[in-house]
Order: sequence, then structure tokens, then C-alpha cells
Amino acid sequence: MSLKHSYTLIAPFYDALIDRATRAARRHSLAALPATPGRVLLAGVGTGLDLPHLPPQHRYVGVDLTHAMLRRAGPRAGAADFAAVQGDAQRLPFADASFDHAVLHLILAVVPEPARCLGEVARVLKPGGCALVFDKFLRRGQRAPLRRLANPLLRRVATRLDVVFEDVLAQTPGLRVAHDRPALAGGWFRMIRLDRE
Repeated sequence: MSLKHSYTLIAPFYDALIDRATRAARRHSLAALPATPGRVLLAGVGTGLDLPHLPPQHRYVGVDLTHAMLRRAGPRAGAADFAAVQGDAQRLPFADASFDHAVLHLILAVVPEPARCLGEVARVLKPGGCALVFDKFLRRGQRAPLRRLANPLLRRVATRLDVVFEDVLAQTPGLRVAHDRPALAGGWFRMIRLDRE
């Protein structure tokens, strides 16, 4: 089953599963967006759970692979300056250095090629910009046998459980970690700010 097909099927249920559990962490992550107005990419915007919490001074572009997700996101934008674009976060349809900042909430552990996704975000970010990451990651050398056991099935349907952030970042030149904090589930979920050099 393709990722696009999977998320088209789960779009009606996604919010019920994810919203309440991640709302506080999303708000905390988004509060780290700089105050100076700019153009912000929401990579993998999904059903728009971030949209009600966005600082109002920025212009936002949300990219998602599926029309079903974007259709649910639109009404959540409220008064925000928001444009929805159907596209692949691993092959962003934007020019180099066209965004001041980026938000990657629950996307790197979903896409088949997380390093390619992060590389694309680095490409479209202007020097001095930042990327805010909120997702679940393993750490290098972490055994996590249950997660690894469940991964082959879950990665086909919705998400990966085996992504090691440090390995993804090592394949992405031009980004450096500004902060990395545990967020949920005993540090399985992390909030990471990356700065574009």
C-alpha cells in the first residue's frame, strides 16, 4: 500500500488519534518560530493540526501528499495567511532558499526517505533560517525491540518506528542542531531546532 493511499484512508481518523496526544508539544515547538515575519514551510501539514497554533505574523505554505489531508487542513487556517500545496515533502516544488523557516511535525518518521525530506527542507531554507522538528526517533544504538518488531507492518500503513535522527542529519549538510529536547513518551518524541548555515 502506498503512503498516499494509506493517508487518504486514515485522514478521517487521524485527528482523533493524534490531536489530543500531541497538542501541547506542537504548541511548544511552534512557539520557537522567530518573531520577525517571514515565509514558513509546513512540510507534511496533514490535516492542519498545527494551524490553530501558528504565530500570526508569518506567511505559511503547507505541503502534503494527499488531497484528503489538505481538504481537512484548509478550514483550520482561520485568519492565518496560509496556502495549501499538494506535493511530496521528499521532492518539494519550490526554489532554493525560498523559505525563512520550516516546520516538520510528525513527517520525518512517516516518509520513506527521511534524509531526502530533510535535505529538501535544507535546500529550500534561506541561510540563517531554522527548521523545527517534532517526531519520534530512536537514538543510535538503542535496541527498542518492540518498536523494531512492529516497524515492518506500521511503516507500510502509517509511520516508521526505526528512524534514527542523528543518521538522518548526518546525510544533510548545512543544518546544525540548536537544541534537542525530549517531548513525549519518555523522550521517544523529541523537539529539535535546526539552524540553516
